[in-house]
Amino acid sequence: MNAKVASIVYKPEGGDPGPEDRYLRSPLRSAELVVGYGIEGDCKGGHPKRNLNIMSQEMLDALQAEGFHTRPGEMGEQVVLRGLDVGVLVAGDCLRIGDQACVEVIDQRTGCRRFERIQGRSADAAAGRMGVMAKVVAGGSIRVGDPVGLLPEPGQPNL
Repeated sequence: MNAKVASIVYKPEGGDPGPEDRYLRSPLRSAELVVGYGIEGDCKGGHPKRNLNIMSQEMLDALQAEGFHTRPGEMGEQVVLRGLDVGVLVAGDCLRIGDQACVEVIDQRTGCRRFERIQGRSADAAAGRMGVMAKVVAGGSIRVGDPVGLLPEPGQPNL
């Protein structure tokens, strides 16, 4: 596998709640992932079922071709990976990001009313292609360009 971090965005704590017609996200070259929280300083962090929203660049490219707004953060994602189809991940799958950080997939991501308002279409139009919700199980620094690997199941050799 040759997957890498393509982008990282977050919503700074204490910032403007954001306009109704788009997600307010700030790009980062690097971030600290905090166990059970998500990106350090991200006001979207801390939710037990959505420390992070993770999508694949390839899916964002396909959605953009269909007219979705897909620049970094426009789909509500925080971390974008290139070279890994996150749509095939299932609950319990774990990804190593960079040297130390590890996230566990909780569930497939679904859209909400705000997503529909921002994108101007039903979340059903992107169903099954919105990435995954994950929780941080091992903290550490991540950077754009860092390698990403699917961790093996117990008893299998390391990647």
